Amino acid sequence: MAVARTPRGSWIAAGLQALTSGGVEAVRIEVLAKELGVTRGGFYWHFADRQALLEEMLDAWEGDATTAVIEKAEAAGGDARTRLRRLFAVAASGEGLLTDIFTDFAIRDWSRREPAVAERLRRVDNRRMAYLRELFGEFCTDPDDVEARCTLCFMVWIGNRLLDLDHGGRSPAEVMELIQRRLLQ
Repeated sequence: MAVARTPRGSWIAAGLQALTSGGVEAVRIEVLAKELGVTRGGFYWHFADRQALLEEMLDAWEGDATTAVIEKAEAAGGDARTRLRRLFAVAASGEGLLTDIFTDFAIRDWSRREPAVAERLRRVDNRRMAYLRELFGEFCTDPDDVEARCTLCFMVWIGNRLLDLDHGGRSPAEVMELIQRRLLQ
């Protein structure tokens, strides 16, 4: 009788969840095995060591938080404003994504102590900005305007999760809609 193994993706997802909730120090093989209800031996079927898991977690995050988001924004086509609206919706919902903005925060924190993670984060952020530049560049002719809109868009996406504000009777969703309308003018 064949032994059922915990899928590699389950280890990666559990590792990302541990990273998100407790930082890179919380990504421990024993803890993940207990969470998954398996022995440590199953881990070594898929990964040589903890570092290999951490690398694959970064790969999954990069693919999920960049490639998958861009693919969803591009999926139904449309002009640049339509794709930007779709990008905003996908980023806000996190629907169907393995990681979320809080995983991003955990990786940003991790990158402050690990140069290789910092380099990966820079690559991801640059890819995200390149995609935003491509879209905003389709309807903005001034390169300074494109750069300002891209930077503001990116900063709002990251920063809005860190704020706890009253918006003068407006909901956070209404304020985000106002920001998006301004960016898309």
